Amino acid sequence: MDFTVALAQIKPKLGCVADNLAIVEAAVERGIREKAGLVLLPELALTGYFLKDLVPEVALSLDSPEIKKLVELSRHISIAFGFVEVSPDYRFFNSALYLEEGEIRHLHRKVYLPTYGLFDEQRYLAHGERFRAFDTRFGRMGLLICEDMWHLSAPYILAMDGATTLLCLSSSPGRGITADESLGSTAAWQKLTSTTAMFLNCRVLYCNRVGYEDGVSFWGGSESVAPCGDVAARGMVLEEDFVLAGIEEGALRRERIFSPMMRDENLFITMKELRRIERERDC
Repeated sequence: MDFTVALAQIKPKLGCVADNLAIVEAAVERGIREKAGLVLLPELALTGYFLKDLVPEVALSLDSPEIKKLVELSRHISIAFGFVEVSPDYRFFNSALYLEEGEIRHLHRKVYLPTYGLFDEQRYLAHGERFRAFDTRFGRMGLLICEDMWHLSAPYILAMDGATTLLCLSSSPGRGITADESLGSTAAWQKLTSTTAMFLNCRVLYCNRVGYEDGVSFWGGSESVAPCGDVAARGMVLEEDFVLAGIEEGALRRERIFSPMMRDENLFITMKELRRIERERDC
């Protein structure tokens, strides 16, 4: 079905859950006023990113008042957002929720926790252990958190599980400079989202944050990418933004007829060769 998505390119405050909840609520309410069907918010929207030892202080359980408040708002608009989750056995995850019609429809725990350059997530957080597509009123979707997107197998698994829309929530810092003096991380992400959409014949909705933490800037540039790899809408770089993008079911249909990559994908061969590689590595 056709729908409008709002990409809420916000500036969370590090460690301030109450303040960030107010920012998220304001973005959700704006999405409702703008008649969007779905609003995306960034990775760790409720907490900020470089938390380090603050992780246990800001972690929320799925039945916390903050989560319940957003679940209630999802009766009016579907919502995807990131937060630090504490599990019943006191593990902490970089997690994202998809809320719809007053329910938690899907929980994704970030699988790939970066530990290079600026990043040290594995020191403070536990790994997620699965990628699963899920059904929504807008069709079947998959949810990824930032670094997950950089591992080819992750979006591939979701596409093979039937996802026609990939949601990627991100807190990507600005890093590197290209030959034309733009941010290297901006150029890299734009290539990644476009290529992923094109090869998997799927939509990619990418929401990145802005602002500064510990002298590190987050660059924004949230975007809606069509199944052909073309950018339908893109947010500003380094500034807060609220991007509205129309999603047309016809564009997905046309691309899958014109370039039927997923129709011709052979999961049997993929699984057979992966099992062979696994056996050979075990020898």
